[in-house]
This record gives sequence, structure tokens and C-alpha cells, in this order.
Amino acid sequence: MNIFKNKTDLIAHMDSLKSEKKTIGFVPTMGALHQGHVSLVAKGLQDNDFVVVSIFVNPTQFDNQDDLEKYPRTLDTDAALLEEISKDRIVIYAPTVDDIYGSNIASTHFTYDGLEHEMEGRFRVGHFDGVGTIVKRLFEIIRPDKAYFGEKDFQQLMIVKKLIEKHRIPVDIIGCAIHREKDGLAMSSRNVRLKPKYRLAAPFVYKTLNTAKEKFGTKSAKKVTEWVETQFAKHDLLTLEYFIIADVKTLKAVKRKSNKNKYRAFIAVYADDIRLIDNIALN
Repeated sequence: MNIFKNKTDLIAHMDSLKSEKKTIGFVPTMGALHQGHVSLVAKGLQDNDFVVVSIFVNPTQFDNQDDLEKYPRTLDTDAALLEEISKDRIVIYAPTVDDIYGSNIASTHFTYDGLEHEMEGRFRVGHFDGVGTIVKRLFEIIRPDKAYFGEKDFQQLMIVKKLIEKHRIPVDIIGCAIHREKDGLAMSSRNVRLKPKYRLAAPFVYKTLNTAKEKFGTKSAKKVTEWVETQFAKHDLLTLEYFIIADVKTLKAVKRKSNKNKYRAFIAVYADDIRLIDNIALN
């Protein structure tokens, strides 16, 4: 398996593949790979001749230094997992911070027509500048035909689509369904850090989302939101950061439902010091 740790060598390899008219899929990750990532890579291999998987814990999208330092880094395990999928059609790009940023570890400021101010943007200052910076740089280095993002980070998916639209980056963005554990918990690299009692409690998040979806059929967004807030106020282990029912296109919180619009419920919860996010389509 080809593992590149600097962009110069990777670019040369990409040039070679493109000269042979090979199509390139791209799955950006921060490592600590799980079956959710595997499903994205599998979709990429289905659609393309080769898939590049980036493994890079991007410092500019963390607003919490402690979270950055504790984020799991498991390159050898990740490479072994990817090799099980394909030994010759997957390329790993595992750069250093220097290789991406040089001496200036800083974000570029981006605007995404207001998408950046909702939900995660309100609670994680500068997060989407960091996302835009790293995704744009990776697109420029790898130059993929298609890139694959999971819907667990639905707001990020919408942000990336807006990024390529505004900057005219020639790549197709493919959103892929949320991959879940058997008990419903959305797969995340952070899940491995959950203490046992919090791991047992965590599926309550998805259970609550499903009930909220049922209630949204007959109740207002305000009533559903109040119900969710009450459920978490009574929970001993999980702390609700936000629950928002939003228009899928604008990501703005809905005030009055319309049959013409599509809605999604978004949630962020703390299980001890681990932050969990999830979402569900409502109609």
C-alpha cells in the first residue's frame, strides 16, 4: 500500500495516475478509522479506479486544545484496516502539520452564505474556517474527481458543497448515510474515548432523535424542541448542548413548518467530556 507523508511525492503519484486516465476518489479523515470510514472508502472504490484517504488531525478546526491533544492517532492500525479493503487501489496521505501549513498554522477566513453561523458555528468559534482551510488544501493537492463525506457531519457536508461552489473547485461531493453501531450510536472516532457507563448511555441520543421525528409529524418544532430539552434535563449522564430543527437548505432553525420544505433535527450532547453529534431527516 502506498503511504505518502509529504505532498510533493503524493502530487507526483497523482500526476502519474491522471496521465493514465485513472479516476480518483477522496475520503478525508482525521484517522482512528471505523466502519463508517470503511463504508465511505468502499463507496469510493465502487465509483473510482483509486481512492485517496487522508489521515490528518487538523489543528485549525479544534476550538479546544485539550480535545486536539487527546484525539486518537492510530496510523498503523488505520493502514492495516485499509489494506484489508484493498492493497493496491487505496493511497494514504498522512502528512505532518508542517507539510500542510508550513510555519503558519492558521486558518483562512471563509464565508458560506450564512451556513457557518448556525449550530456548530455558534458553539465552535472558527471551526468552519479550519474545515474550509484543510479541505480546500487537500482538494488542491489531491485533485480528486469525487470526494465522500458522511452525513453525521451534515452541516460540514453542506459547508463543503458551498465551498466548492464559491471557489469553483472541480470535484463532485458525495454525501453518504450515517453509519451506526448496532445500538444506534452514530460511529465516531471519539466513541473509543467514552467511559463504559457513558458508552451505555450514549444510544439515548439516537433514540431521542427517532422519537422527536415521530412527534414532528403532529407537533410544532417548538414543542418537539421543548420535549427533547426536558428529556435531557432528566438524564443523569448526558448533557444537551443544543437541539435544533432546521431547514435542510439554509440550516436555520424552523419557526413554522411548511410542506414545501425539508427539515432535519440536529443535536450535540456531552457524555462526560466527550462531545457527540448526530442528526436525522424529519420528512
